[in-house]
Amino acid sequence: MRTKASSEATKDIPMTVDALAAIERAGFSRRRFLKGSGALIVGFSVSQLVGDLGIAPSSVAAQRLDGASSDWLDAWIAVAEDGHVTAYTGKCEFGQGIYTAQTQLIAEELAVPFDRITLIQCDTARCPDQGTTSGSQSHPTNFNQGSLALAAATARERLLGMASVRLRVPVAQLIASEGVISVQGDPSTTVAYGALIGGREFRMRLSGAAMRKRPREWTVLGTSVPRVDIPALATGHFEYVHNLRVPDMLHGRVVRPPAVGATLRSVDESSVREMPGFVKVVVKQDFVGVVAEKPWQAVRAARQLKVAWSPGTGLPAHSSFYEYLRNQKPTRDTLLVDSKDVDEKFAQAAHTVTATYYHPYQMHGSIGSSCAVAHVNGDQATVWSASQAAYAQKTTVAALLGLPRENVRIIYTMGSGCYGINGADAVTYDAALLSQGVGRPVRVQLSRQDEMAWENYGVPFVIDQRIAIDANGDIIAWDYESWSAELGGRPGNPNPMNPASVVTGMLAGFEPPAFVPRSPAPDPTGSFQNRRNDVPSYLAGCIGGNCGGTGTIKSERLLSHIGRSLFWTGPLRSPNRLQNTFAHECIMDEAAALAKADPLEYRLRHLADRRLMGVLNAAAKAANWDARPSPGPNRSRTGIVSGRGIACVLYEGDNGYGAMVAEVDVDQGTGQVVVKRLVIGQDCGPVSNPDGIRNQAEGGALQGMSRALMEEVTWDDEKITSIDWQTYNSLSLGSSMPTIETVLINQTEGKAMGAGEVSITLSAAAIGNAIFDATGARIRRVPFTPDRVKEALAGA
Repeated sequence: MRTKASSEATKDIPMTVDALAAIERAGFSRRRFLKGSGALIVGFSVSQLVGDLGIAPSSVAAQRLDGASSDWLDAWIAVAEDGHVTAYTGKCEFGQGIYTAQTQLIAEELAVPFDRITLIQCDTARCPDQGTTSGSQSHPTNFNQGSLALAAATARERLLGMASVRLRVPVAQLIASEGVISVQGDPSTTVAYGALIGGREFRMRLSGAAMRKRPREWTVLGTSVPRVDIPALATGHFEYVHNLRVPDMLHGRVVRPPAVGATLRSVDESSVREMPGFVKVVVKQDFVGVVAEKPWQAVRAARQLKVAWSPGTGLPAHSSFYEYLRNQKPTRDTLLVDSKDVDEKFAQAAHTVTATYYHPYQMHGSIGSSCAVAHVNGDQATVWSASQAAYAQKTTVAALLGLPRENVRIIYTMGSGCYGINGADAVTYDAALLSQGVGRPVRVQLSRQDEMAWENYGVPFVIDQRIAIDANGDIIAWDYESWSAELGGRPGNPNPMNPASVVTGMLAGFEPPAFVPRSPAPDPTGSFQNRRNDVPSYLAGCIGGNCGGTGTIKSERLLSHIGRSLFWTGPLRSPNRLQNTFAHECIMDEAAALAKADPLEYRLRHLADRRLMGVLNAAAKAANWDARPSPGPNRSRTGIVSGRGIACVLYEGDNGYGAMVAEVDVDQGTGQVVVKRLVIGQDCGPVSNPDGIRNQAEGGALQGMSRALMEEVTWDDEKITSIDWQTYNSLSLGSSMPTIETVLINQTEGKAMGAGEVSITLSAAAIGNAIFDATGARIRRVPFTPDRVKEALAGA
């Protein structure tokens, strides 16, 4: 909200209430700040400011993954009089270590001590809009020649220029180190950053010509700086959103429908009005929630509240779901590549491999259920949320509450880690609606059942594939067709103003975007992209004569059908990429077996990308790969047998190279699979923090192992039935853990790529291939439960 100017000199510069409050806390008047003596120029509306000054911003587009960002250096960096640096980022820490790595980035590029930096993250009133923190995009966004890296480099060069004037020495003769600039050969002649700029703003745009330091010059980046949040996390001092308390705060609990598709008929508030601590029942369309003075009072009131619902819409049988998915109409069809000669090549093939792969709905299943705090005070709203999409959420919360967007502030506060979209956005909307209903701050924490029954699940898939092989054992054609289903997603996607991407928004009366069918699929146009990894690594990816894939196979046809999902869906770590890579890497293994070729050699034979071949060779070497065809020779038909499998991927077609070798034991009597060892080869460009990347690779591999062996959402004819840890299986404390080894290939001259979602993309495929190597039984349906393993063994 704009405020009236205090003088003629400043009346045309718009500032938010939050910005003014920040300036006052820093001890500055608005006038002094705007005349050039302020500490930092953050917390303002960048689009308003540049519009009023007649300057075109770099981007004022609608919410995207990378956001509108900012061209202004002061939106990213501030230097205090004592030399302390405050930096601002729109990429959030939720367990992946990016907070520490971004602090390293500032320390390196700005040449200041690591412990002299404060990083403010994902506060929509203070930080640049960098969109959503997801898709392994934080590293590419902030660690290449743009955004946070460019801001730090611009600030360093600006400070060197200022020091040159102050010291009357050419910039080429100056050295910046530890927040001080000195003269080469005369270390006694110095000037500190605080003396140059401290307490004032830079008042300049980012310089595209500012030069980042080369990796060979790094002293802070490239080292394993320990995560700065771990001590507080380990000692219980870290404040999660669950621990947040604000004055006058109440507690809320939601009442979800008893069945999918049920609508509200009536609510009897008198059934809870006399309960201790009861404040109010809040109803908006089909949304129902209870507010009370204390958490347990809200829980009890929600349980006792009499609510009448219509019957649900009914659900297809879980046992025949994949048949339902394959035959669902209408669908939106896409041809990713089509060389127009696939059928001809199959007619010429000496051998063919045909297989179908199945992947279920899976959930995030965060150990802690989601929580948020909201304070809606008249036409102003402040929300503390664990959403990875704080900036899009600012827009959708405004729409949900009927407020102007500029009146909503989202403050990212870490919650239950999810790597995707668990219940964090839904519970944020819950808290906002309940707070608006009572006019006081409200904290909401979902129950375990509400979290697991209504979160946005990972997308299910059915994938048919055929491979044509010539007389020499080489692949000459690849044919792919998939069926999947989607509903909802992240806040603001695809409609920036629609909060109906999660359950609360729909219950509150907003409609999910209309499904737009398209069939038949049009021919591919434009440049080749592989954002969902629909296209296998071994295809050339040719469109209009231009080939953008990583493989050698040019006879290619890939057709996808996307329908409307039964349940809410959204990003779950490696969304779609994991499912597709499972199918691609398993059928590649089947083709290698038919050709009686070593699975590693067979992959290398059909690849063209040297970096992808490099991670394959690195993982195989570290694992002491046993070069031979699969399945293994002289295997026993009884007892416990061992095997190894391999898989590789260029994540999203351009965002991180990975390969994995899995070693497993299979008990053929019980069908139990035990993963003994995982070896990961990873190339994500220059390595910013080796331990951080290893942690991501190891965590991703384990989550992928859990999803491969155990995880599946279930339902009956009206509702989800996997609603707790007894009905939804995942790795738990005490589970058998494999040895994990990670080989990092440090491409110092390459661009920074993603690291967080590469290894998880490979786990199911590598483990499935290892089971085949051990037993000769191919399992094409995730998860690899003991019953499915025994069924495959019987079929083998």
